[in-house]
Amino acid sequence: MQKASQILKKEIEILNPKLKLAIASSNNWVNKVMYFIVKRKGKQLRPILVLLCAKINGTINDSSYRAANMVEILHTATLVHDDVVDNANQRRGFFSLNALWGSKAAILTGDYLLAKGLLLALESKDFFILEILSGAVKAMSEGELLQLLKARRLDITEEIYFDIIKGKTASLFAAACAVGAYSTSNNDATTNTFKLFGEKAGIAFQIKDDIMDYSQNEIGKPTGNDIKERKLTLPLIYTLTKCTKSEKATLINTIKNNNNNANKVAEVHALVKKYNGIAYAEETMKKYANEAKAIISHIPETEEKKALLDVIDYFIARSY
Repeated sequence: MQKASQILKKEIEILNPKLKLAIASSNNWVNKVMYFIVKRKGKQLRPILVLLCAKINGTINDSSYRAANMVEILHTATLVHDDVVDNANQRRGFFSLNALWGSKAAILTGDYLLAKGLLLALESKDFFILEILSGAVKAMSEGELLQLLKARRLDITEEIYFDIIKGKTASLFAAACAVGAYSTSNNDATTNTFKLFGEKAGIAFQIKDDIMDYSQNEIGKPTGNDIKERKLTLPLIYTLTKCTKSEKATLINTIKNNNNNANKVAEVHALVKKYNGIAYAEETMKKYANEAKAIISHIPETEEKKALLDVIDYFIARSY
């Protein structure tokens, strides 16, 4: 990530004030909430992907900046809604918006951000970018809904797991790379290439998130939440296909009935370790990261491309 931050230092300095303007409101209370959100923004991974993909394919322009901010705004909106759905009191080490102002205010704030992101494209007539990002929001919602359904039934397969993460996570990474490339190339083939690159990178990113949920280390957010929320992720899905019938019954019973029992959850973690569920997930994660890199292997070697590849390495090596 350091290489990307260095290459995009000037562009990020231009981007951040544009974000504040893009989400500003005539309502003082809304502006107070927006200030809270901007002050606690994360690593800006998705806007960085937009700008890197734009820079690889041409000269960053106003459309590139709008696309980067649209991606950040839409991503933030989904996080605000996610915290309500998950009843989460923390986000990035701070109190979540719903913890401070309540679920109703958080939902309305997420709605406001979604509207602002879409209007940003409409006002500038960035219709193709709007189409790509609207499709991503749809896919994200479908992925989350599918995950909720499967959390009730606990009948998830590896194939369904990938359907879920392609929607809920990878779709926005794919859209970020696509709109970045399109903003400077205006070329459909180039846009599709970078969209596929972003999807593969996003899948690797989500698998890493799922692996970190089994971590015993401090990673900047609570661990063990996937089991508490009855989410079957790749390490556990693989374990369920390899363990004995009695162990499988124990695992399912824990997830259904004892998912808040720390000792029982620890037993799940032990079985995942016993059957190399984490190792399998790591191997799969690296496969997708390598596939992402292969998709852009034909692109000339530039500092921007090296930075983009460095971002992929960061995705799979990060500890938080």
